[in-house]
Amino acid sequence: MLSSQAYDIAIVGGGMVGLATAIGLAQANLNVVVIDAGHTDAVVGEPRLRVSAINKASQRLLENLGAWTYLDTSRATPYQKMAVWDKDGFGKIAFDANSISETSLGAIIENDAISFALAKRVAEFDNITHIENQRLERIAFGEREAWLTLANGDNVSAALVIAADGANSWVREQCKIPLTFWDYGHHAIVATIRTEMPHLATARQVFLKDGPLAFLPLYEDNLCSIVWSVPPERANELLAMDKVQFERNLTAAFDGRLGICQLESERQAFPLRMRYARHFARHRLVLAGDAAHTIHPLAGQGVNLGFLDAASIIEVISELQQAGKDIGDYAQLRALERWRKADAMEMIAAMEGFKRLFEGTNPLKKAIRDLGLNLVDNVAGLKTVFIQQAMGNKSALPKLCR
Repeated sequence: MLSSQAYDIAIVGGGMVGLATAIGLAQANLNVVVIDAGHTDAVVGEPRLRVSAINKASQRLLENLGAWTYLDTSRATPYQKMAVWDKDGFGKIAFDANSISETSLGAIIENDAISFALAKRVAEFDNITHIENQRLERIAFGEREAWLTLANGDNVSAALVIAADGANSWVREQCKIPLTFWDYGHHAIVATIRTEMPHLATARQVFLKDGPLAFLPLYEDNLCSIVWSVPPERANELLAMDKVQFERNLTAAFDGRLGICQLESERQAFPLRMRYARHFARHRLVLAGDAAHTIHPLAGQGVNLGFLDAASIIEVISELQQAGKDIGDYAQLRALERWRKADAMEMIAAMEGFKRLFEGTNPLKKAIRDLGLNLVDNVAGLKTVFIQQAMGNKSALPKLCR
């Protein structure tokens, strides 16, 4: 039993962002507790449905945290190329890591595999207490510390609470932090697909009139994870189809680029919503990852934005600690809040702009987007900028992502 334990940091949520943050803060000699409602297991067998396109900035973070070495490389797929095209137009663009002397643009990895690697690294630290399969029942904030009560009756106190407990954050709701949000009017269908032709380590995305369809390469040459964004009624139709009908619809939507598509898993769908917390920080509290923001999966940047949160929090809190300042004082956290809000708003605006430009059949909009894609594809300097953006390389990156 913990009875009543005092820590520097209490992290609520044991997913990718929460565990990464814990490791970085522990490396800075802070005493951390992670309160995890679930449990992290090794990933074996069939591919998990939820995968992420980990960019180079996120990979560098995982390397600097010492977690990358624990990743099961047999389940990670570095991708060398990206191909994007407009199904009903002439616009297209292709990126190749070789053009900027890189071996890859990023890697497609199952979320659970990343979490497991992080959990293995967490277990190496004496100054991280990882409490699994426990939910919070109460949280309260005082002038000098925060108090958390677990479902089993144990109590924890900390100078700072980091809420990394997902899009439906319990901590955010308890703290009555309002959300700005809108419904994208789409559901994302995810599934594992076996393709007739090999994916050749290429991430592909086609823009259809009712939403984008992405094929992300997995660890077998003919295995891909798909993310198909469609209106809710279309999602219901696709989910109701038998296996053969779905495969025919998918193959046609993807222009047969990889030949005949075969369904290898169940199909799951979830609604797509943009969420943006009005406050990313309060006295003794910081929001991170999906608890602070969720974006359209259009470019697979959600987890990368969350890892930027983790790296930024680690950097700022470590510096405050070293300077002998109060790590939970809101006056000290405001600069961190501004930094994370600016990054999140930039990403949200970019995703919304892309979504609006590529949806619908307006002839003028189609002409603009097709000309734009082809312009980027044919202007070397501009294309390099886009490749670097896709890899997560930009100015003002947190130190652990450089």
